[in-house]
Amino acid sequence: MNRYPALIATLFLLAGGSAAVAAEPDLLPARLISLSLAQEIAAGAVDACREKGYQVSAVVVDRSGYPMVALRDVYASRFTLQIAEEKANAVILSGLSSAEFVANRGDIKDEMNLVDGVLMLAGGLPIRAAGALLGAVGVSGAPGGELDEACARVALDAVEARLEFAD
Repeated sequence: MNRYPALIATLFLLAGGSAAVAAEPDLLPARLISLSLAQEIAAGAVDACREKGYQVSAVVVDRSGYPMVALRDVYASRFTLQIAEEKANAVILSGLSSAEFVANRGDIKDEMNLVDGVLMLAGGLPIRAAGALLGAVGVSGAPGGELDEACARVALDAVEARLEFAD
């Protein structure tokens, strides 16, 4: 006779659990960055660094960390493409600029740099619209991550109004 209360409680929990699952929609809305905006941001970053005399690469990744646009200036090393992408991926992983990620979690920097596709160096910035993380831009090739980040910042500032008032 003591088995019935436990059985009833189990059935009640199962019914409540399935009701919670059923309440979740099958499709979820997501904000995605367009290819043209990604191209504009990458080109803006490369141009900003070029104006300062730096040959760099800029990579824009989407919210999942997949590359959308990769640009390498004429004299930038081929390795700058990989470094820029991995800086952008650090942003996707943390939701912060790559410099902030390093500053906040310097205690795990060495371990994080072993994660395939992630590099904890300054030079990556989030791309946000209406509070949603759309992706990230990573820049590599200037003489220092703070200079890479400054070029990425110029590119994002140029499209800031479009991102801020995106529907």
